[in-house]
Amino acid sequence: MPESEAGSRAAGNLQAVRNVKPLVHNITNYVVMNVTANALLAAGASPVMAHAVEEVEEMVSLAGALVLNIGTLSPAWIDAMLLAGRRANERGIPVILDPVGSGATSFRTETAKRILMDIKIGVVRGNASEVLSLISAESTTKGVDSVHGVDEAAETALRLAADLSTTLVITGAEDLVTDGNRILRVQNGHELMGRITGSGCMATALIGAFHAVDEDPVEASATALAFFGLAGERAAAESRGPGTFQASLLDALYGLTPSELEQGARIRTS
Repeated sequence: MPESEAGSRAAGNLQAVRNVKPLVHNITNYVVMNVTANALLAAGASPVMAHAVEEVEEMVSLAGALVLNIGTLSPAWIDAMLLAGRRANERGIPVILDPVGSGATSFRTETAKRILMDIKIGVVRGNASEVLSLISAESTTKGVDSVHGVDEAAETALRLAADLSTTLVITGAEDLVTDGNRILRVQNGHELMGRITGSGCMATALIGAFHAVDEDPVEASATALAFFGLAGERAAAESRGPGTFQASLLDALYGLTPSELEQGARIRTS
């Protein structure tokens, strides 16, 4: 995507989300359910949190995107993710994976790799250490926090994206989006985003909302991150710290207009 078109594409995607109000089916973790649902609502999408194996196939069939988040894993939730993912693949519904904490324990790492093996994943979003863990046994995370920088994982991400035929998104001070051929970097954001619980999970869910209205996973991911990052910048300007920032972030997601996003999106080709 030429840099001159990035803002326009971001604005168009945000307007489409608000017009279509896509249903985003989240099988996500207990810690972030509320903030993720609120972020999607503020952006203009419609969230649903459904994880029971008895209903996930039916629910995902109604959705515009499926987001799988392994933050608080259990065997039953893994089964639900696989069932929903396979049905989404059958219906041509994009699937987004957030491998939260992959690399911290073998259970998380093996689950992330199993999902990637069994389901066609459109986008994988994680921090640098989580992404590196999907290919390297030596990579570890500090809980769910990254101990690697985005640039350390960039070359590996290019290879892994090509090998998996997916789009990889590595978020950090500057976000990287690649499908193995194209590389986009998103420079929107603020350091306070790393001081609240669930900012990465919110970013993943918003990628799901944008991918529901934009078939191109690279452009959907980059424009969603620009939107989220710009909202973070706006929220930080009005906040005294993490507590007020979290509330201001929801307000910014709600209030940010497509024209403001067009002007403020900082997406560049690499």
